Amino acid sequence: MMRTKAAGKKAAPNRKKDTGVEGAGKKGDSAPGHPKKKGKEPVQASDARTAAWMVLSALEKESWTLDAALERFSDRFRLTPRDQALFHAICHGVLRWRQTLDAAIVRFSRRPLDRMEPGVLTVLRIALFQIRYLDKIPVSAAVDTAVELTRRISRPWAAGFVNAVLRAAAKSPSGVTFPDPEKDPVKRLAQSRSFPVWLVSRWAARMGLEKAAAFCDAQNEIPPITVRANRLKVSRKRLLAALKEESENIRSCRYAPDGVSFFNPRRPIPEMIPFKLGWFQVQDEAAQLVTILLDPRPGETVLDACAGRGGKTGHMAQQMENKGRIVAWDVDARKLSNLVSEMQRLGVTLVKVEKRNLQSPGGFDPKLLVDRVLLDAPCSGLGVLRRNPDARWRVRETDLSRHRERQLRLLSHSSTLVKPFGVLVYAVCSTEPEENEAVVEAFLKTHPDFCLCGDEASLPGVLRPLLQRGSYLKTSPLDHGMDGFFAARLERRS
Repeated sequence: MMRTKAAGKKAAPNRKKDTGVEGAGKKGDSAPGHPKKKGKEPVQASDARTAAWMVLSALEKESWTLDAALERFSDRFRLTPRDQALFHAICHGVLRWRQTLDAAIVRFSRRPLDRMEPGVLTVLRIALFQIRYLDKIPVSAAVDTAVELTRRISRPWAAGFVNAVLRAAAKSPSGVTFPDPEKDPVKRLAQSRSFPVWLVSRWAARMGLEKAAAFCDAQNEIPPITVRANRLKVSRKRLLAALKEESENIRSCRYAPDGVSFFNPRRPIPEMIPFKLGWFQVQDEAAQLVTILLDPRPGETVLDACAGRGGKTGHMAQQMENKGRIVAWDVDARKLSNLVSEMQRLGVTLVKVEKRNLQSPGGFDPKLLVDRVLLDAPCSGLGVLRRNPDARWRVRETDLSRHRERQLRLLSHSSTLVKPFGVLVYAVCSTEPEENEAVVEAFLKTHPDFCLCGDEASLPGVLRPLLQRGSYLKTSPLDHGMDGFFAARLERRS
């Protein structure tokens, strides 16, 4: 993992004479992000910056998530371990700091962003991120590689433009002036911390401006890699000892009893010996707490209604001591295929995988009744912006009501599969009320046969400090140093 310079500090006003550079070319002559001539766009990448350019350019054109783009391009990259670390640092860092980087680019080019070639703009973001946030990259290396990449993907004049903008920006590292905090504190906070104004405005209204600023800073931190010891094969203590040979700054998680966090692995996770042995799964501490809230028991039948790649499925099997039955559903056959491979690696044998569409009542057997259902519902992902910084630019405020409608529909359909006196856990990786309490409260109004678990004494003790209003599990990167999750445990009365 690349080490980054301190971020989140307020930029001092630039008092020097404007050293910005006008971009060459006439209005309307800009080319698209990918060149028109055949053969100029890189087909494969053997260096980190070209690979990052390919992924980030694709995200500008397609409605993919960063994870989907990384998966789509993975077979086109031939990177050394060192370049792999730089590649991931650039992809995540440019998306994390995009708005702040753009403010600097406009300042030193004096050219509106919408008049720049998208591909050239991406080159500028990549280079400027290295200059401002990576402490081991020389300015000359960031500039020279950016100029060379521009020559390969754009017109000849663009390389000179990129060179001039970056050298001007490097001479004035604090040269971006943000809006006046007295006149528009929300806009200043949004630009200085690189978040959409609509999102910062919501957080400021809900938390107050000071806590919203701290929340932004927490969301901009690079999180540790967090894994869960697979107790079917190993104890957390033994896993901790094994990981000392693989990484740095290893520690036990505070709340999750099987969680371990670390930084700077010496090799990719899939190449680690403990991973190959099935000793752990990658899973944030907050996600581990959701399964603990569900509390599946050995011998039960449990449904993982939106199983995805099986992070919580594996944890359920572990909690159930590999005894009983887990039915894992998802609409994505590729994810289910990965889930099957993951269960084999972990030594899990009680999972039955089925491709099912929970949104459609005709997509599953309504006669199926289980002891417990986990609905880890599709959501905005606004609670995991540390790990998925692309979501801050992809999600719109209007999406929240759309997510809420789908989540309520999924919750209603899931409830028909719960046995009398069974348990239904609703969970999302979002911090926004529309996807959290609002969904649960709307569900309870139309489903009187369900109630919130109101007895804290019946819940695992590690969860009690994290409960709000006695019923809702809520985690936060600011308050707890983990992903932002919401979960509610619902119980069927009869």
